[in-house]
Amino acid sequence: MIGHALPVTTQGGPAAPNPGAPELPAALNRLRSAIAAMAYPLVLPSAEEGREVGTGLIAQLDDYLLPRLARLDAPLLVVVGGSTGAGKSTLVNSMVRARVSATGVLRPTTRSPVLVSHPADASWFRQGELLPGLTRTAGPTDAPDALQLVAAPALPPGLAFLDAPDIDSVVDANRALAVQLLAAADLWLFVTTAARYADAVPWQLLQTAQLRGTMVALALDRVPTEAVDEITAHLREMLTDHDLGDVPIFVVPETVVGGQGLLPEIVAAPLREWFGRLAGDAAARAAVIRQSLDGALSALAPTVEGLASAADDQLDAARTLTDRVRAAYRSASRNAEQAVQDGRLLRGEVLGRWQDFVGTGELFRSLEARVGRLRDRVLSAVTGRPAPANQLRTAIESQLVTLIKGAATEAADAAHLAWRTHPAGAALLTPDLARPSADLPERAERLVRDWQRDVLELVRTEAGDKRFVARTAAYAVNATGLAVMIAVFASTAFIPTGLEVAAAGGTTVAAQKVLEAIFGDQAIRNLANRSREGLLRRIRALLDEEAGRYLRLIEAAGVPPQAVDATATAPGDRLRAAAVEVEQARAAAGLSGGTPYRLPETLPGATGPLPGAVA
Repeated sequence: MIGHALPVTTQGGPAAPNPGAPELPAALNRLRSAIAAMAYPLVLPSAEEGREVGTGLIAQLDDYLLPRLARLDAPLLVVVGGSTGAGKSTLVNSMVRARVSATGVLRPTTRSPVLVSHPADASWFRQGELLPGLTRTAGPTDAPDALQLVAAPALPPGLAFLDAPDIDSVVDANRALAVQLLAAADLWLFVTTAARYADAVPWQLLQTAQLRGTMVALALDRVPTEAVDEITAHLREMLTDHDLGDVPIFVVPETVVGGQGLLPEIVAAPLREWFGRLAGDAAARAAVIRQSLDGALSALAPTVEGLASAADDQLDAARTLTDRVRAAYRSASRNAEQAVQDGRLLRGEVLGRWQDFVGTGELFRSLEARVGRLRDRVLSAVTGRPAPANQLRTAIESQLVTLIKGAATEAADAAHLAWRTHPAGAALLTPDLARPSADLPERAERLVRDWQRDVLELVRTEAGDKRFVARTAAYAVNATGLAVMIAVFASTAFIPTGLEVAAAGGTTVAAQKVLEAIFGDQAIRNLANRSREGLLRRIRALLDEEAGRYLRLIEAAGVPPQAVDATATAPGDRLRAAAVEVEQARAAAGLSGGTPYRLPETLPGATGPLPGAVA
């Protein structure tokens, strides 16, 4: 290895953090809870990214931020990451002067990560506070959730190396684990080669490190001696273009690896010395830890904002789907209400049965002029023909059931179409939602029969001790109830107009006179209005139940009804509030002292304490 890093350092160092900041761990735990509560269940363009970022943030909180914040004095963890075959394991082995990580030509070589530390530091990593989701092992393993711990006396205390899987591994689990481990680093040592340093994947991760404020060093491996200056200059230019111009670069020339799988001592010594001096300088080591920790904390807010936006998308989609369903069923309900009131139901079978029930057309005409004088004759006509009454009741029931089924069909079709045009709705749809519920006809029939009983009970209540109840008993109530049902279907609250008389063939006039003879003019208005409202209320409730088939799918997907309520605090706002709380606690903690720290320059044969860096 060429024994120097490019000059980037000036003297100085960060201030000590505020030790009295218990608010920060509590704020981080509240943020973690808010992130964990978000599931992004609806199929939307931002959902998958939201789930991935949320999972990554929780892992970083558990793996690094919370345990590191609890132990700022723990050893400096250097995660060694890089591309397939870049020589990471060989470099780690050479740094600790022992074959602790497997090397070879087969890929991927590093199947489970290997963490190497001084024996005095082994307990910190063995306890599992850092990377608690990985099972500790003492030997090599292929288990994807294992972390092999190795003690290396040649490594100075206060420093540990973690040999991570390849960031571009052909194994998905290896790539995911590599990203997870890099998020737990106090210092990233990226290893790449002269042939692959311009690949896209390393630069994406380097950019992530820059955004997180993580300290980074870069090892450029297998560089032809004659191309060192040219390749190093180009790499430095690329780093500068990505706002990473201060990253130290270590160059490892092409060389022959020894029989123990180690680099020649002349190549490995400068980098080992650089890290050794970093480990030996407690102030510099603490500055790196605090700055990487502070950078990771400061990066939470913009990352959480992305999660909050994805959460907003979920809520907007849930509300949109809910509104579309409710709009479809409200429209069907309004159409049913109009059909009940505009005289439409007074035609056809109902009209014919009503005319059979009350007598001839001549009776209609005579009733218009002589109600008071003919009251008893009207009652006799109404109460003397039970068979037409049953037929009329059946006709009314049939008309209303047909109306309700039509409204439910119309609403189901409209809601199905509205959801089919929305990505989240289309993913939730099932074929049966395009039609009303299978038991709707039975429920509609039960609704109408219950309403008819309510009308009869209303007539009994309103009649009170009127003489006609005593004179005509139960059948008078039934007959009057039928007249009230006919009255319900008049659009003018049962005050007939010329147009209404023409449209309904005098039906409303006849019904009005029957009821006026019993109750009086004002009472019939109240009776008809209350009966109509009772019917419409039942229809609305039935259609709401039908709409619930759609809304329950949203809830089953993971969006509770209370979240859709416009008065509820949006999950995205809860995430934002938690992130603001973390940022305020971070600022109060003063981890980095507000002074950026730069990694030190190393020159061949350099001695003495590590210089700090003040930007």
